[in-house]
Amino acid sequence: MSVYAIYFSPTRGTEKIVKILTETFGAYKEIDLCKPKAEKNIAAFKAQDICFFGVPSYGGRVPELALKRMKNLQGNGAKAVLVASYGNRAYEDTLLELQEEVAKQGFVCAAAVAAIAEHSIMHQFAARRPDRKDKSELKAFGEKIQQKLNTAETYEKLALPGSKPYRTYKGVPLKPKADKHCTACGLCARVCPAGAICGDNPKKTDKSKCISCMRCVQVCPQKARNISKLKVKLASAKMKKTCTERKANELFL
Repeated sequence: MSVYAIYFSPTRGTEKIVKILTETFGAYKEIDLCKPKAEKNIAAFKAQDICFFGVPSYGGRVPELALKRMKNLQGNGAKAVLVASYGNRAYEDTLLELQEEVAKQGFVCAAAVAAIAEHSIMHQFAARRPDRKDKSELKAFGEKIQQKLNTAETYEKLALPGSKPYRTYKGVPLKPKADKHCTACGLCARVCPAGAICGDNPKKTDKSKCISCMRCVQVCPQKARNISKLKVKLASAKMKKTCTERKANELFL
């Protein structure tokens, strides 16, 4: 049996959550779906394997790019634990959609977790989460999931929140761009999950490809990639009522 942490995590919040859960099982292998090579590398699993699938919720949906890269993963009856992270607003159809897509790839969905991570754009929402309390709770979730996997003989379809048809997601009108401090080091272009930044000229971004994941903003050593402060302020004001109260992590078995 092998355990896998499989995640699409541009700003690392989802990755942290998946690893906290996976560490309960001991040693594990990682598959980073943010890497472009994930679209080409085919991975086949065994029935006894356990795979943790982690994605951030983008407007209540699984990121399209993550779904595209999951199509190269062949489940062959391996057990799947679904993980959706969100920035303290809501995750709506994310887990339900993830369950459907993972099942199509031949995985058996055994459990699911919805967990809070610091908002990737408006960092004041769920700031520094997962925090100490979250980590303790997620570790306990991992132990309960392990107990189910050790004892269950059959797995019924998980009853998860969400509905079909899924919510329409049209993207986020907040696209990072380089400012005068950019040194054209090219790091952002190398790590952009969507390939939206020109390698020869990192100051140039293809907005039609950009998924507003904010990885380039996070990794820039010069802090030279930013989004409109005015737009962020307006969006923050609109979301304040919904996102201020601390949301709870959820476990579905």
